[in-house]
Amino acid sequence: MDEREIKSKMCKVINNLENRYTTIRAGRANPNILHGIMVDYYGTPTPLQSLANIAIPEARVLSIKPFDKSVLKNIEKAIYEANLGMAPTNNGEIIILTIPELTGETRKEYVKQASAMAEEAKIALRNIRQDENNKIKKNDIPEDERDLYLEIVQDLIDEYNKVVDEKYKEKELELTSI
Repeated sequence: MDEREIKSKMCKVINNLENRYTTIRAGRANPNILHGIMVDYYGTPTPLQSLANIAIPEARVLSIKPFDKSVLKNIEKAIYEANLGMAPTNNGEIIILTIPELTGETRKEYVKQASAMAEEAKIALRNIRQDENNKIKKNDIPEDERDLYLEIVQDLIDEYNKVVDEKYKEKELELTSI
C-alpha cells in the first residue's frame, strides 16, 4: 500500500472540486466563469483565455479585449452560446459582461449545484477507497496488517470527506452572503 499515492489521488479530487466551484458565479466578476468557453478561431475551437485579455474593471463587470479584433464577433457569439445568463456588449474594441445580481432563487439553485458537486467528489473518494481496499484484500498479507492498512485508508477517506464538507460550506457561504 502506497499512502502517498492514495493521498495524491484524493488531492486531485479536491482540486477538481475547487476548479468546478470556480465556474459557479457568486454575483461578483470572476474570469473563471468564462473557463471552458471555446471560440471559433479560423475554423478551430480555441479557448477564450488564449484569444483575449480578461480584466475586472469593476466588481460586477468583466471586460474581454481580444488580441485580434477580427475575432470579436466570434467571442461574442461563443459567450451567447455558453448561456451564462449574461448578455455581452460589444463596443467594437472590447466585450463587456455585466454580472447580474443574484436573486434568492438563483442563489438556492447555485447552492444545489455546489452540493451536487460536493457529493460527486465524495463518490470519487469512495471509489478510490474501494479500489485501494480491493488491492489490500488481494495481497497475501497477515490479517492484522491487512486490517491496519484498511484502517489507514478509512482514516484518509474520513479526512478528505471533511475537506470536501469544508469546501462546500465555504462555497455555500459565498453564494448566500449578499
